[in-house]
Amino acid sequence: MRYLTLRKRAEGFGSAHSGTEHHWAMTISSVGLTFLVPVWLYIFGKALGQPHDVVVATFGSPFPAIVTALLLVVGMRHFAMGATVMIEDYTRGTTRKALVIGVTLLAWVVAATGLFALARMAL
Repeated sequence: MRYLTLRKRAEGFGSAHSGTEHHWAMTISSVGLTFLVPVWLYIFGKALGQPHDVVVATFGSPFPAIVTALLLVVGMRHFAMGATVMIEDYTRGTTRKALVIGVTLLAWVVAATGLFALARMAL
């Protein structure tokens, strides 16, 4: 018969000491996205359905290009952080590591692809 104290049972399940930092990072990125998404939707909505040269001219302008780049980087970083928390909550072991790497890779590939396309339009 083993007698385990409450502290001994909880060992290994403790704080990683990064919860507050992660919370603030998610809060800041969500506030940023709150302002970026409506502005970008307006820009995108004006370009939607237009001929190719009009779309290229729209996203070749500095303000729409900067808003789009910010939306891509901040949005994908927010996605990666949120998906990582979800994966950490519901998976374990090697599966967890593989999924976290996959989600992070997916987020950065989407951001890089979007930034490349934006750079091609802007230049």
